[in-house]
Amino acid sequence: MDEKPTCDQCGKTFTAENSLKTHQRIHTGERPYECDLCGKTFTTPATLKTHQQIHTGERPYECDQCGKTFIQESTLRKHLRIHSGERPYVCDQCGKSFTYMHHLKIHLRNHSGERPYGCDQCGKTFTLISTFKTHLRTHRGDRPFSCDQCLKTFTRLNHLQRHLRIHSGERPYECNQCGKTFTRLNHLERHLRIHSGKRPYDCDQCGKTFTQMSNLKTHLLIHSGDRPYDCEQCGKTFIRIHSLKMHLQIHKDERPYGCDQCDKAYITIHGLRRHRAIHSGERPYHCGQCGKTFTLMRNLKTHLHIHSGERPYECERCGRAFIRIHSLKIHLRIHNGGRPYECDKCGKTFTQMSNLKRHLRIHNGERPYECDQCGKTFIRMSHLKTHLRIHKSERPYECNECGETFTQMCNLKTHLCIHKAEKHRNSLSVTDVKKDSCHTLLSPIIRTDVNHQHLDEKVPQHQMTRRNAVSEPAAPTSFDKNIKLKNLQIWLHRVQM
Repeated sequence: MDEKPTCDQCGKTFTAENSLKTHQRIHTGERPYECDLCGKTFTTPATLKTHQQIHTGERPYECDQCGKTFIQESTLRKHLRIHSGERPYVCDQCGKSFTYMHHLKIHLRNHSGERPYGCDQCGKTFTLISTFKTHLRTHRGDRPFSCDQCLKTFTRLNHLQRHLRIHSGERPYECNQCGKTFTRLNHLERHLRIHSGKRPYDCDQCGKTFTQMSNLKTHLLIHSGDRPYDCEQCGKTFIRIHSLKMHLQIHKDERPYGCDQCDKAYITIHGLRRHRAIHSGERPYHCGQCGKTFTLMRNLKTHLHIHSGERPYECERCGRAFIRIHSLKIHLRIHNGGRPYECDKCGKTFTQMSNLKRHLRIHNGERPYECDQCGKTFIRMSHLKTHLRIHKSERPYECNECGETFTQMCNLKTHLCIHKAEKHRNSLSVTDVKKDSCHTLLSPIIRTDVNHQHLDEKVPQHQMTRRNAVSEPAAPTSFDKNIKLKNLQIWLHRVQM
């Protein structure tokens, strides 16, 4: 039996000698067939003929289901698998199936770790030749595909096509479970994992799981401490290249994504989308335990820590734990003394940008939060919310010892000091302190000096007002309450000495 023609360089076998000769051109680099219109060369005349149909615009093979046309009949046959759902090529290691054989071959490189295409400028390797060629444009600065609406440029045509959906509003991929739509198919596939609960990528150091491999790789940088992307202007470092790109727009003062309803602008399209939910009132993520709703999934996840009691981010210096990593970072500034945000009007410094922004309202007189019932304005939203409780007669904070209610938590905490003082006083054997009620304890007394001498001296009768002299005193004024609070503070200081 005759041996099959075999390539002496790679060992591949062929049924015919001329097929072997054509194949060897891959190793020699010989491409004898040239297109007379664009100069592109090919190893076989059939490949050249197919290429020439690009110039003529001829696409003789049409799909009878969607109308898409193709240059080659074989390409049409493969396309029909999309409609039939046929995926005949299956990975024997993970069971994933593919429409095309070459997609399976590329996929197998994920299991083998093979990345045959290496960049000689930065050493980065790739599984696909097309990805390698696109990467080379990064070094050359070549971005040949430009958006005619915003002039943004791209290294790849499919990136431009995806980008155009932002302008057109097209979101062709829809989740059949919740109706959410996406601009990319892979975004839909990732989203479906939320419904299925599938998180196939897990960290071998802490056990945390992820829906995407890219998120796992980014997470691993937290354990290694590696922050490979640094800003040349301020030295700040980042785990993700995307985070660095967004940060650079701060230096440029560039906010290209503007809201058409309120003129607010954002650095990223995602920031704009989140903002639009404020106008639409859409809050698609709701807590199954308390019913609270959120505009972002990550805000819901953070909220769930409140119910579970989980505080995963702990300060190594004092042991205090936090629900958010951002809160831990801000807390660490207490230990290292970092106050990076400075007011250019008075020089006061702050640990957070949001605190500086609020502070600036003192200088410019801005009070953006207005009560729609009485017109009173506030610097902070939280102050407005607290104020609204007055109109609603809402007093959500209740003392579990005497039942008195308050509009603010801070007022309840101050009130609890009264009960704490009574308990502490009653536990001591102090003969000069009468065991009387809170009201008697806090009755007005004269503070004569800073050493707290004569603290028990009563107000002389002739200095008392007519109201004090009657048997049934009127309700205490705000002045009386202030005196009582000061007296409580003095008394607490004395009994603790």
